[in-house]
Amino acid sequence: MRRVAAEGAALALGLGLAASACASPADRFAQRALALGFQQSVVPGTGFAHVLFRRSGHPAGTLHVYLDGDGTPWLAGRPAADPTPGRDLVLALMALDPAPSVYVGRPCYHGLADTPPCAPTLWTSARYSDAVVQSIAGATARLARDAGAQRVVWLGYSGGGTLAVLAAPRVAASVAVVTVAANLDTDAWIELHGFRPLTASLNPARQRQLPAGLFQRHYVGGRDRLVPEGVVRRGPIDGNSVRVVPDCDHDSCWKALWPAILEEVRRGVGGDG
Repeated sequence: MRRVAAEGAALALGLGLAASACASPADRFAQRALALGFQQSVVPGTGFAHVLFRRSGHPAGTLHVYLDGDGTPWLAGRPAADPTPGRDLVLALMALDPAPSVYVGRPCYHGLADTPPCAPTLWTSARYSDAVVQSIAGATARLARDAGAQRVVWLGYSGGGTLAVLAAPRVAASVAVVTVAANLDTDAWIELHGFRPLTASLNPARQRQLPAGLFQRHYVGGRDRLVPEGVVRRGPIDGNSVRVVPDCDHDSCWKALWPAILEEVRRGVGGDG
């Protein structure tokens, strides 16, 4: 009897592992979001749908909008079938945020890659295109309006920081832009690493300076070899807003530092920011 029970348990474990292995990146990401207490929904942007993750809660004057990195644009030299991020760092950061917050997925990410008008260019060469930026801005403006929020704080990690800098000026309610390890000069970043050119994307470094009234903080790890300080400083930003954290690299340290970063943002924005 014990042998049968043990074999049954082993079979169940094996089936569970197999199911996990077969799950798509979008499925795995959604499972992690659910485990952190976030609810999933979809909102229209400007031309694209966007998957959201957030906690249910009461509207507030300020909405924190989280944008994630590029995920997996390429796989084995070809456009990935599902570019959804494989890591949940940004979800973990948002879980530490007591303010009303929402994770806004990019067009075609989180299981939407096969829905019109999606095409692989939108997560490869056009990942920071005007169409992508405008749709994120449109979705965010709608979210803020529906939540009764008068102010939007953008918080972007890696390529999400790139998009935050590009999208914030397009949303009238924007009051702050916070980036972490963000490639703010994509041409310099591509040249540094020999990456494929982003031929259909906007380069933040070639855009107008962020509006003077926006509170800005741009964090970069002193040990970050993927997005070094020089790439961040080339962006259309206030150079005095750059904060170099000596012992951090591209993805370490940030979770431990996040409460202090949020407190700095709250003081900089004022009110319930």
